[in-house]
Amino acid sequence: MKEYSAKTVDEAVKVASEELGIDENDLIFTIIEEKKGLIGKKATITVYELTDAIEFAEKYVKDVIESLGVGSVTTKTSLEDDIIRIQVDSDHNPILIGKNGVTLQALTEITRLAVSGKFRRRFRILLDIGDYKNAKYSRVASIARRTAKEVQKTKVDVTLDPMPSDERRVVHSAVSEFSHIKTESIGEGHKRSVTIKYVE
Repeated sequence: MKEYSAKTVDEAVKVASEELGIDENDLIFTIIEEKKGLIGKKATITVYELTDAIEFAEKYVKDVIESLGVGSVTTKTSLEDDIIRIQVDSDHNPILIGKNGVTLQALTEITRLAVSGKFRRRFRILLDIGDYKNAKYSRVASIARRTAKEVQKTKVDVTLDPMPSDERRVVHSAVSEFSHIKTESIGEGHKRSVTIKYVE
């Protein structure tokens, strides 16, 4: 992280953008000081790099899980396709995953909110515990492809069970190259699901 000062926040952002070679819209910063007086103006911002957000996310996840008293926790974090991926292993993975992954989903959501709140920018975060998500993705993709073949054959649309956004993306991707097939997300919140449709 690094501080930049200028007469206004906009000017400080511009200076940081030019020095770091990052578009102003992609700059991650917080306002430290903004003075407007008769003598003069001054604004100071702290600019964060993506690595700062990744490190914060990893530490936040580890602190939250350890506070639950589930024993030792190991984490491994990477950035893929603009998604912060955090792989977690603990002495009690099933407890952290929860029934149908509900606890894991909640941990993912609070981590996303904490990181987005800290850096004032929306981040996509994927938390996986004991490789649960990767195994789930394989099952979801298999169901999606099988359903798409059925829709191709019967020409009758099928709506899958509600699922979180990361799993819906797996469905869209899994059937994207099927002929006469398109997918559409429908519903709101936890009831949002994917419909696999036949198109002429």
